[in-house]
Amino acid sequence: MVTKDGFISLWYGSKKFRKAMVISIFDKSKRVIVGFGSALVDILVHEDDEFLKKTGAVKGGMTLVDKDFIEHALSLTSNKPCIIPGGSACNTVVGIGHLGGFARFVGKLGKDDLGELFKTELLNNNVEPILFTSSLPTGRVLSIITPDAQRSMFTFLGASSETEPGEIKSKCFDNVAIVHIEGYMLYNKDLMMTVLNAAKVAGTIVSLDLASFTVVEESKEFLEKNVMDYVDILFANEDEADVFTGYSDEIKAVKALSEKTDIAVLKVGKQGSFISRAGRIIKIDPVGTGGAFDTTGAGDLWASGFLFGLVNGFPLEKCGELGSVCGYEVCQIVGANIPEDGWNRIKKLLETF
Repeated sequence: MVTKDGFISLWYGSKKFRKAMVISIFDKSKRVIVGFGSALVDILVHEDDEFLKKTGAVKGGMTLVDKDFIEHALSLTSNKPCIIPGGSACNTVVGIGHLGGFARFVGKLGKDDLGELFKTELLNNNVEPILFTSSLPTGRVLSIITPDAQRSMFTFLGASSETEPGEIKSKCFDNVAIVHIEGYMLYNKDLMMTVLNAAKVAGTIVSLDLASFTVVEESKEFLEKNVMDYVDILFANEDEADVFTGYSDEIKAVKALSEKTDIAVLKVGKQGSFISRAGRIIKIDPVGTGGAFDTTGAGDLWASGFLFGLVNGFPLEKCGELGSVCGYEVCQIVGANIPEDGWNRIKKLLETF
């Protein structure tokens, strides 16, 4: 909650012993948003539904594979792929950097050309990198974009899968207001718990994006056990929320999500989004007509706008509006990198807040 004094008040701690935590949004030493996740390079290609069947892709979902599988799948493509740095949490903090926020990313790379590309792009996009290295190749995602703008993903985690709990040091949390974690970290639960516990010690807000309905299906028991105790802000789309709560109805789903966390966000594509906090549900209208060329990064950039707004003291409605416009702009291009003219439109909107 943003109070009259310009503070964000959130509940933090265990379910039994929750205590009020207040973070001054004017304290510049606590303005950093740090993303923890997989350092991945996105390989984007436009194909039809027949290609999904040929490769065994789960439409709208994510499947873990090895590097050879991705190379084989690429050999079957009929269109030239686009290669750009990616990863869910990385996309979010890059967006925050573009908005003028203080952004940091923590992840692991291979000692290869893709790894160098990834690091360079972070620096070019105003993101402070804390990057570990591995002998494995840099991770990558083959994102197949079908004519309905859905993306179906094959992921080779590569070096990112070797991030060790012992590598997570206190410097990762220096001056941090919000720790943003991507749901894909649920594939490394020891690492996830290390980050969650370190965030609690550092006294930060924790934001979790559920990432994919397939991730939620495979980690539902873990989420049920830990979300209420550790997570302050929970992001989900309709498919993820359905799997996690058992509700396909939007209002029932966002209410159920909000029972597990302080702020719940439900994104419902061209229908807009919902924010729920303390029994209040806010409907955020979609931007434009809801048309999309490619939905890659839509949820990630929605989170960029929302978290940037939250740290800067915007009301939840304005946080949602900024998230919505960031999500819209990224859907108008291929990949998760909004071009400069798109960011100019977003910043023009910011001037009205």
